Amino acid sequence: MCGRYRLSRRKQLIEEHFDCDPCDDDWSPRFNVAPTQPVPVIRQHPKEPFRELSLMRWGLIPSWAKDPSGAARMINARSETASSKPAFRDSLKSRRCLIPADGFYEWAQTGKSKQPYCFEVNDGDLFAFAGLWDRWKDPGNNWIKTCSILTTTPNAVTSPVHDRMPVILEPDSYDLWLDPGMNNVAVVCELLKPYDAREMRCFPVSTRINHVANDDEECSRPVESEAVQDRLF
Repeated sequence: MCGRYRLSRRKQLIEEHFDCDPCDDDWSPRFNVAPTQPVPVIRQHPKEPFRELSLMRWGLIPSWAKDPSGAARMINARSETASSKPAFRDSLKSRRCLIPADGFYEWAQTGKSKQPYCFEVNDGDLFAFAGLWDRWKDPGNNWIKTCSILTTTPNAVTSPVHDRMPVILEPDSYDLWLDPGMNNVAVVCELLKPYDAREMRCFPVSTRINHVANDDEECSRPVESEAVQDRLF
């Protein structure tokens, strides 16, 4: 799964990297993004040839949901079953998005405690999770847009720490994934595979990441953890 991630770039750099139109929503660099918080999401405009960047709540609420209580459990969607799950199948067909990041976190059990790890692409490059989105109308008739990150089987870098990893899309797959006219689920599901382990790295980080209130560079700074490194690698 993916329950915390990092997006430490400024909004302007995100817009430039993903070739998006300027966004009115504000965004500051984050080092400990947590479920139910607003996160930047990239979508293709349905009728015009440009990408839109906007904020959505992390934790998908299906349009047919009676209330938002299940959102915290919908932060991830398994790529193997998303096409058959009522909460995700319509979004997989027609409401796909990119969720920008430059790192994500997972925890490894070490005795009675858990050691957090940060995973990066190359040297902390910007990348995009494969995401799904939906919108739900609250009792006040306000539309709330929400999103979920697709997960897949782990690669050689992530498997020593966790049995799942988020789907990281190759840049040359962005157009196909975002294409609002592509509703062939079998075709888009071909993109949902483990990322090339040769282009990733991981390192232990401070347990400060465990607390949502901590959100600064120290959360993703490498720390010494020789015992954990020996056990995992």
